[in-house]
This record gives sequence, C-alpha cells and structure tokens, in this order.
Amino acid sequence: MSAQPIADPAAPTWVVCLCADWCGTCRDYRPAFERIAAAHPGLRFAWVDIEDHSDIADDFDVETFPTLLVAGTQGTHFLGPLLPHPETLSRMLGALPAAQPSTDAVGVLMAAVAAAPAQFEL
Repeated sequence: MSAQPIADPAAPTWVVCLCADWCGTCRDYRPAFERIAAAHPGLRFAWVDIEDHSDIADDFDVETFPTLLVAGTQGTHFLGPLLPHPETLSRMLGALPAAQPSTDAVGVLMAAVAAAPAQFEL
C-alpha cells in the first residue's frame, strides 16, 4: 500500500460512514450521524453506500456496519467499525488519533467524495 494524497490540500477532514441501504443498523444510525455532522461544522460528513458505490468502496471489504473513515489531506485518522452510538463518534472526533499515511483505497474514495460532494455529503 502506498501513501496517496487526498483531494485538495485546503480541504477539511472528512468523516465518512460506509454503510448499505439494506442494513437496518445503518438506517437507524443515519439520523444520529446527521446530528453529529450538524454539531461539528468544522468537519465534512459523507454517507457512502458500499453497494451503490462499489467502484470506490470495494477495496475496504466492509464486514461490520457502520464502518467509519476519518481522513483528510494530513492522512487517515481512523478507519474501522464503530459502535453505532452517537457519543462514541463524538468522543472520537473530540480527540482524533494522529493521522497515518492514507492507503490508495482511501485516496480514491476521498477523491470521489470531494469531486461529487452533492452525491455523498450530508
């Protein structure tokens, strides 16, 4: 895996939920995810259906929902499943882990989300 720059260097950090429309947990989590987005205006939030957007999400091999990606130009802060509790995500966003270099898969997904924000952004 090689490091890949993500989108525009001036872009803020993105919080991306990788979910599926058929997943009841994802459908239940979405309103809470939207409330968290409203409470964190300095971050950008996106919802990516891994089946509708398999071209950019397949490389993540999502097996547990929801799976969250927190990344920006500085790299990837978090990528993995997260309990669907709003407090858990809020706590993590308040104390983000240090960024690590992003994989090519993260770079591809972030470039797609940044290129078509109306399709993904909350």
